[in-house]
Amino acid sequence: MPQIQLPIFPEGVTHINPEIAFECKDGRVCYFNGHLPVFTHAKEDLATFRMFSTQLIINGTATQSEIARAFGVPLVTIKRCVKRYREDGVRAFFVSSKPREGRKLTSEILQQAQQLLDEGMEVPEVGRKLEVLSNTLHKAIRAGRLNRNKKKD
Repeated sequence: MPQIQLPIFPEGVTHINPEIAFECKDGRVCYFNGHLPVFTHAKEDLATFRMFSTQLIINGTATQSEIARAFGVPLVTIKRCVKRYREDGVRAFFVSSKPREGRKLTSEILQQAQQLLDEGMEVPEVGRKLEVLSNTLHKAIRAGRLNRNKKKD
């Protein structure tokens, strides 16, 4: 006959549900199943938090609403994490997102803009000529995708 484990938790934990709780202490978050610690991660480690809380949901140990309530995370964020986990597994939380190519500053526009800047045009003039906001060009300059030639006196 199976023996029932009483849900006895260490003092000071926050309950996710009657079986699972967590404690944040000394910059670490520790999860408990009753009195037994089952997982730990750094407080600032968002990827690991997302991975483990999603595993709790996938395994049926906690519901999405219990995680949302316990950690104050929007339900839509939790649903996105569950979808990511189901599609790509654990690694989905630890890979960096693919850089996007800008819609306005395509490689062709960047090349034209660089040519105009090299000819001595000012950024607002280049923006008007290429129909791109000068703010967008300034961001590209700060990011190192464009070089503005300084006039020598």
